[in-house]
Amino acid sequence: MRRDRLRELLDAALGAENTSVEAMARDVFASPFHFSRQVSDAAGEGPAALRRRVLLERAAWRLGQGTPVADVATEAGYESAEGFSRAYARAWGYPPSATVAGTRTWLDAPNGIHFHPPTNLWVSRQRQERAGMQLTAHLIHHDLADTRSLILAAAALDPAQRDAVALPGLQVLAFNGPEESLAAVLGNLVHGKEVWLAALAGERLPQAPPNDVPDLLERHDRAAAAWVAELQGIDERDAWGDQFVDALCEPPQSFVLSSVVAHVLTYAAGRRLLARHLLRLHGVEPDDGDPIMWLREGSRDQEER
Repeated sequence: MRRDRLRELLDAALGAENTSVEAMARDVFASPFHFSRQVSDAAGEGPAALRRRVLLERAAWRLGQGTPVADVATEAGYESAEGFSRAYARAWGYPPSATVAGTRTWLDAPNGIHFHPPTNLWVSRQRQERAGMQLTAHLIHHDLADTRSLILAAAALDPAQRDAVALPGLQVLAFNGPEESLAAVLGNLVHGKEVWLAALAGERLPQAPPNDVPDLLERHDRAAAAWVAELQGIDERDAWGDQFVDALCEPPQSFVLSSVVAHVLTYAAGRRLLARHLLRLHGVEPDDGDPIMWLREGSRDQEER
């Protein structure tokens, strides 16, 4: 029987006891350097990064089944639920508590290798051929994680500071009205996704977002989980070119699904920069929100874990 070298490499990378590249390499009788090169060549992803991603995908499925966070954290190899929650929120853009049950939970990847419940891997050549989707998924998850970090940063300010008019006359989109305060900018970062989710589901227009940080964070986490689930469904159906009718518009209008995502990412990126500027005006110093550093820090978390 012909050896399936890729399967051997994956089994080594994901073995329950193989928490280091050295241990993975021993399983296939290779040096760590040679093993890492083989996995990277075959999967387009280093073994540590692949292991971290697949375990986080499995964690999302387990959470959706109702498994307690502490148990899922241990299964994923984290020493504490807090460390797991940080890594999970960084990867998905929302915390474990906001995970939506019943959806396929795949993170962006340069290959078609994903966790497939209950215990298997899914290796899809079709998705390997569509590896360009990795860029889109990276942008989507970074947007969610970065928005969450900005909302948390705003907790250092009192409501009056968040509501203060700091950029008189600022208007990002005409139909959203003025966005002259930090509260308005952060609110529209969340509300924008809520509106599109409602339009796609044929639901009513959601209420305006609150200034209260815990309430806004909860709204973000719910919307983020639903947004990821919606976009994963579109991608799995290969429906990016499909159109839908948005009945929330007056009169109703039709939109191509890919253009909706481009719209959300474009204006979210601008608002996140505005939010950073406003936070600095109020004496709070956020990070730069660089997607390069976001991805690098995620890899560093894996190495430290």
